[in-house]
This record gives sequence, structure tokens and C-alpha cells, in this order.
Amino acid sequence: MARAKQPPQIHQMSIAQFEAIFPNEDACCAYFIGKRWPEGIRCPRCGSERTYDLKTRKWHWECPDCRQGGAYRFSHLTGTIFENTNKPLRDWFRVIHLMLTSKKGISARQVWHYMGFGSLKTAWYMCHRVRVALMEDIDKLGGIVEVDETFVGGLAKNRHWDKRGGGGGTGGVGSGKTPIVGAVSRKGNVVARVVANVNSATLTAFVREAVSHKVSLLCTDQYPGYNPLDMDYPHATIDHARGQYVVGAIHTQTIEGFWSIFKRGVIGAFHKISRKYMPLYVAEFHFRYNNRGNADIFGTAIKGC
Repeated sequence: MARAKQPPQIHQMSIAQFEAIFPNEDACCAYFIGKRWPEGIRCPRCGSERTYDLKTRKWHWECPDCRQGGAYRFSHLTGTIFENTNKPLRDWFRVIHLMLTSKKGISARQVWHYMGFGSLKTAWYMCHRVRVALMEDIDKLGGIVEVDETFVGGLAKNRHWDKRGGGGGTGGVGSGKTPIVGAVSRKGNVVARVVANVNSATLTAFVREAVSHKVSLLCTDQYPGYNPLDMDYPHATIDHARGQYVVGAIHTQTIEGFWSIFKRGVIGAFHKISRKYMPLYVAEFHFRYNNRGNADIFGTAIKGC
């Protein structure tokens, strides 16, 4: 039997390559400008291309079309997550590189020690700003799509009787857990959202937002909250309670693999994540997963900043 062809391994930028590409602050500024304005400098306020350099200030420009009330001057950082920062762009690039090359994430405390910042709060602030930039809009998923929910957090003694938080219909929220629902296209992208609960209305709304009606198959487990999907999608289920995990093309192992990566990051790197900031951490893992085949994941991230 012929062995299945393995996808080519993607090598991300190493530390040595990072140091060679970004030896100083000017190299970082030039790289960022190239990603932000690949077709030339544009005014971030009006979009005008008729900008000109300020001779007295490096990496600053003026827009002649925004002179109502005075000339509008801007820099390469205006309107980005780097605006008003007191850290050099090269430090930001280092933090982003650390976050993207850590499959299970890197905590603010680790970044603090690695970068030698004066306070932990600085590292925490920078990591969260980067996570905001990594939030992305994904086209609706097609092909064979798997949908599943999971719960993160809570004390071990408060764990629900099954993964859905017992029979109370609270979805684990009562035990201090945060519900997250996700959908993944096989060999494609994942979409994950923090939700208030996992009742049928919430799950159906999420699937309609994330999944195309042209899917060839929608796979879930036997949770009753997915039953309304039968009306809109070619819906098939796998019954884990009966020991079923794969029945032909029907399974949820891809999305469960994403949950595994996310939870290992929570347990191993972050230890504890509050519900308030959970969407940011989901976005970080979301971005890394969807760019796992992107050799220039760093450039893609910088472009979104």
C-alpha cells in the first residue's frame, strides 16, 4: 500500500534569521512600512497618496489634503498597535516573533524575563495588543466541516458530569468554566468564538455565521443543541457515548485536535485565563492554526498590526 503523501514542512523564521533581517530599528521601520503600505505611503486619515516626507523628522510624513484646521502629520506607527509606545519597534517585533513561534503560546511572564522589561505589566500589555491585531475575519467554511464546543477553566472539584456541565443546561458556566464553540474545515481554517452558553440558539447562530450552506457534510457529536442544524445543513453525528469516534467520513477529531492544542497552551503556558480576556487568547491560537502552512506568518501578523 502506498504511504499517504505528507504535506511539506513549513519552516518559520529562526532567531538567527530574525537577527539578520532586523539588525536595528531602521530595518524594522522599513520592513513595517513595506507591509503596511506596499504600494506607497498613504495618509491614514484620508487615504491620500500625495504625502511627502518631513525633512526634519525621520519616518514622518505630511498630508497636503488634510490641511483643514492645520497640516496633518503622521508617522509609520499612526493608527497601529504600536502608536504612542515607548518601546522600540524592534522590541515589538521580538515579542511577536516569540508569540508566533510558540505553538502552545508564551506567557507574559516568560516574555518579561526573556526581554528584560522593567515590569511584568509592560509585557502583559504588549502581548494583549498583539493578540488584538491577530484577530482575523475568516470566510465561511466549506467542504467537510466539524463543529464542537469545549469548556475552559473552573476548579477540578466543580467539573461537570460530562463535557456539557451536567443536566442543568448551563454549559459548564455554573462551574466557573468558559464555553467556546468552534468549527473547522478539514485541512482548512478554524473559526472559534467564546459564547455565553451552548444552547441550541447560540450554537445555530454560530454555525450560520461561520459555515457556508454549500458544505458537503457537517459533523458534530450527539449533543441535542445541534439538532436544529438538520434543517439547514447535511448534518451527521457521531455518538461518543456509544464508543463511536470515526464512522467513515463522520468524526470531530480535527476540531478536537485544535481544542487539545489550545488547552495544552492554557495549562502549560498560561495556567489560568480569565473569561474577560479569553477571546484574545482564542484569537492567538486561531491565528497560528490558520497560518500553520504560511511560511511568512510573521509578515502576515505585522501587516495586521
